[in-house]
Amino acid sequence: MRTVTTGSYGSAYGLAHDGAAMLGRQLRRVRNNPGLMVLTQTMPVTMLLFFGYVFGSALAMPGEEYRTFLVPGLLVATAANGIMTGMFQAAQDVHRGVTDRLRTLPVNRAAVPLGQSVADVLVTAAGTVPLLLVGLAVGWRTEGGALGAAGAVALLLLFRFATTWVGIFLGLLTRSEEAAGQLGSATFVLPLLSNAYIPTEGLPGWLRTVAEWNPISAVTTALRDLFGNAAVPDEGAWPVTHPVAGSLAWCAVLLAVFVPLAVRRYAHGGR
Repeated sequence: MRTVTTGSYGSAYGLAHDGAAMLGRQLRRVRNNPGLMVLTQTMPVTMLLFFGYVFGSALAMPGEEYRTFLVPGLLVATAANGIMTGMFQAAQDVHRGVTDRLRTLPVNRAAVPLGQSVADVLVTAAGTVPLLLVGLAVGWRTEGGALGAAGAVALLLLFRFATTWVGIFLGLLTRSEEAAGQLGSATFVLPLLSNAYIPTEGLPGWLRTVAEWNPISAVTTALRDLFGNAAVPDEGAWPVTHPVAGSLAWCAVLLAVFVPLAVRRYAHGGR
């Protein structure tokens, strides 16, 4: 029987200490891959300019009005990409044997995925700055005050944290960089099935229901409300008519399900 070294497993101090070490590893990993950092920061800006000036002319809310509607949606769509990045990085570590080497060390079993998820949130926080600046340049404004804006950013990063854990579990499950890349690219459709880019009022009944129960829709509606960009709709599914509570509920569910799954999968490998 193979003995699994758990180190300080179960100790809050041990988790914090080991998690900080794994956080440093992940940040060095990002620093050594500047191309990925540039891509994650420029892609949302490119999408804002493309969607805002191309699609905005074809919708009922043209120009600056649509760009004001779009910026919160792009922020949340970017946060949802935590599934893709978390999946790819976890699968890459498994595929290259890094996870097996880390598992032999006296490191808290939750520290490795925790370090990856926290590092991802920090990188996301830095990556939102260019998008917000470009949004201000094209006419988007925060009308909900400083407290509302701070709450919107905090909710956005919490959602990114939750989606990253989903990705980490899926990456540990796939164990293949290629499979993770193919599956991760499929997550691009998730914002399309939400209110991130277009209002859901004009969608067919069944599709509107799907879109409104998409966690992205709840978080997007919450951000629009907290930024003061749009009023909360009176009709629709519960998560979009109570967007802040709905967003927190979705984040709680995702974390409650995928944190234990990811930690257990990491601890026991492919067994």
